[in-house]
Amino acid sequence: MTRIAIIGGGISGLAAAFEAEQRRRAGADLQYTVYESSSRLGGVLRTEFIDGCFVEGGPDSFITEKPWAADLCRSLGIGDQLIGSNDSDRKTYILTRGRLVEMPDGLMFMVPTKILPTGLSPLFSWGTKIRMAKELFHPPRAVDHDEPVADFVDRHYGREMVDRLADPLLSGIYGGESDRLSVRAVLQRFAEMERMHGSLGRAMLAARRKMRSGPRRAAPPLFTSLKNGMRSLPETVVTQLNPVWLLTNTAVTSIQRSSEGWMVFSSAQPEHFDAVVVALPRKAAASVLHDTSAELATELAAIQYTSSVTVGIGYNHEVRRSLPPGFGFLVPRREGKRLLAATFVHNKFPQRAPEDRALLRCAFAGNNAEQVWDLSEGQIVDVVRQELQEILGTHIVGLRHEPLFARVYKWKSAMAQYGVGHLEQLKRIEDLRKQVPGLALAGNGYGGIGVPDCVRSGREAVKELLA
Repeated sequence: MTRIAIIGGGISGLAAAFEAEQRRRAGADLQYTVYESSSRLGGVLRTEFIDGCFVEGGPDSFITEKPWAADLCRSLGIGDQLIGSNDSDRKTYILTRGRLVEMPDGLMFMVPTKILPTGLSPLFSWGTKIRMAKELFHPPRAVDHDEPVADFVDRHYGREMVDRLADPLLSGIYGGESDRLSVRAVLQRFAEMERMHGSLGRAMLAARRKMRSGPRRAAPPLFTSLKNGMRSLPETVVTQLNPVWLLTNTAVTSIQRSSEGWMVFSSAQPEHFDAVVVALPRKAAASVLHDTSAELATELAAIQYTSSVTVGIGYNHEVRRSLPPGFGFLVPRREGKRLLAATFVHNKFPQRAPEDRALLRCAFAGNNAEQVWDLSEGQIVDVVRQELQEILGTHIVGLRHEPLFARVYKWKSAMAQYGVGHLEQLKRIEDLRKQVPGLALAGNGYGGIGVPDCVRSGREAVKELLA
């Protein structure tokens, strides 16, 4: 019998356990044990049902384009619970000089694909609009080194585009700053466009023409979630696993190679295994692996993580009626706010709230999260309420009143930062890992930060070990 230890009970570890369980049911002679240091499985996937609303503590959805999370849902038998974002109401606003300005139609991340809406938009100065026009004539460029996203965007469209779009958009995804994030790791597709076409605008227009020439299909929703909240995913996975093999409140202190495989030392008794999946944030993974490979542990510890704070806040129909249409707004750092973004959840996923409720999801990340981290939950809610009034305008009278409810969720060092040189670092980590037989790594610190990427990394880790 092959015994696999899975260290970490977040969605990466649970996906690894599900893959092992599927193999076991198909006839493989194996057993797995999941170690989770906290009292609950599922990591940052957490949903609460409050006053008729589904309030997400962690991610509220995942990118539809990446199939692995949705595929897992279908394998679990909950494919019928998948819901798409309400893209007919998909507008996003950027706070610019104290007022909300709608992102123009046809803007693909930061690349304009429609001339008229971009040309008429007050989001950009005339200087930036002229840069956009000139960008169409950029020749192909082969860059032989990694660079920050900010430098890449600045080269194409100027610093205003970095500050008003690239930085707030990436802050919402990675909780980091464009001056530090790697263009090859974070915007790999755009780096390839520059290499092939030079101009990102020309590359995007060529891609759109190619899509139009193919068979016409309805565009899928940009985001996908689950009818009863993201918690449905880990909770359903757990129902498919042997509960005897799920150890909560059990912290692993170290793992060591032995003549017969691995010894896992935890707050429970030491156990022998044939293989190990380490599905932990990289700092925790480094600590666990230090006795196995100090060199690998050093590489893992070098990755930086940032924290995030999410606030779910509910208001009555008066606020809902007064809010602008769309998915919400982003706040560039230069606006001097602590809040980085707010989602109008009742618009993005109408199933999340009754028709007489406004459900907002407000986010702090990176340095902004550190600014409020030591505040009490009540003080954090006060910051949110004050800045919502400043951003949305005092004419929304209901925002001055006490909200129907508010929940604060803190996630310490939860968001991996893919800094410049990240792909080269991954190569070093993979080379070192291959020197340790029976070891696999999973989680958001490697090849993608979203839920689908975590699911993929967990399942592939088990596949590799059993191969």
